[in-house]
Amino acid sequence: MKFKVQESTIYNCSLERAFKTPLLCDVAKIHTGFGLMPRVTHCTEDHHWGQVGSSKKVYAEKSWTQKGGFISMDQVLDRRENEYWKFEVSNFQSWMLGFSRFTGEWKTTEIAKDNIRVEYTYTLHASHAILYPLNWLFAKTFWRIYMKRVLENVRQLAYRDEPYQYN
Repeated sequence: MKFKVQESTIYNCSLERAFKTPLLCDVAKIHTGFGLMPRVTHCTEDHHWGQVGSSKKVYAEKSWTQKGGFISMDQVLDRRENEYWKFEVSNFQSWMLGFSRFTGEWKTTEIAKDNIRVEYTYTLHASHAILYPLNWLFAKTFWRIYMKRVLENVRQLAYRDEPYQYN
């Protein structure tokens, strides 16, 4: 079963900053942890990150739900410059409430100069019917809150012209 969560907001910055910041800046400054989600510390095997088909290993701090270290793989599925990214988080290294993978989309639309609508969507893929009520609750409450935090972290990085780590 798939559980879809979408959040949107307006960024007051250039279209390029709104588009590139979430995937090309330091992920540790974006995924800063919250509740059962540990803070991301760094990535490896990310030499071509940002290009369609590229992947990277993601590492996080130890938390009460994660042993720390390597936690998942990220992959860029599609990229349309200054329009949208599609990506996947998979290969979870600890039990994730029966979720097998997450697919995400970051869509940017220029409303006016330095006025960008950002639509941030995640589809959480679950594989155990008995957990569907818990999966739904997780997606619609915790994951929605987490996505709002990510949107704000990206906003701050975009506004202060945080350097890109990738092309």
